[in-house]
Amino acid sequence: MKGYTRPLFLVLIVLFLDQAIKFWIKLNMTLGQEFKIIGNRALIHFTENNGMAFGMEFGGESGKLALSVFRILAVLGIGYGLIYMIKRKYHRGLILCVALIFAGAMGNIIDSTFYGVIFSESTWYEKAHLFPAGGGYSTIFHGKVVDMFYFPLLQGTFPSWFPLWSNEEFIFFRPVFNLADSAISVGVIIILIFQKRYFKEEIQESASYHSEVIEE
Repeated sequence: MKGYTRPLFLVLIVLFLDQAIKFWIKLNMTLGQEFKIIGNRALIHFTENNGMAFGMEFGGESGKLALSVFRILAVLGIGYGLIYMIKRKYHRGLILCVALIFAGAMGNIIDSTFYGVIFSESTWYEKAHLFPAGGGYSTIFHGKVVDMFYFPLLQGTFPSWFPLWSNEEFIFFRPVFNLADSAISVGVIIILIFQKRYFKEEIQESASYHSEVIEE
């Protein structure tokens, strides 16, 4: 288990926090309900989506099923890659970033796979119930992903001379997201920032390995 402890602990912590927040939101808030954290710039706003990260959609029931299956296959691939990196002793920072991405993907898979079965539907007027007597609001693989973090940092109106969106209202940052989305984004961004450091050792090890093979 040497080398697995920190990545496994990180995955479990992210999954626990992500699901704990989502369960609380589902059981204590109605759809569309919100409350302020820091004025109008940071809010908890309960919404659900049928699609990808940050509220993006992938249309229709067949599209939803296809997305759920793709997510499962993707997370299996990421999990395999994570184990491979740990065994080959890749850079610890890279391993932890991949663990973040894996945990985030797993968090949203749990929603889309099981929430439709274990929760009643959240509405604008009624909170959801866990394991309702009449069954869940949907079937397995057709659950909705719970989102709640909303940071409309800048709001205003495009000037009349602005192309395409003249005089239209704009909001930055508009997407509503969850902790799983954040884990994925943070993992990817850190890898992009430190990619030279993370992959330098692997390139050197690969060159050394090929040199040894040639000498033999």
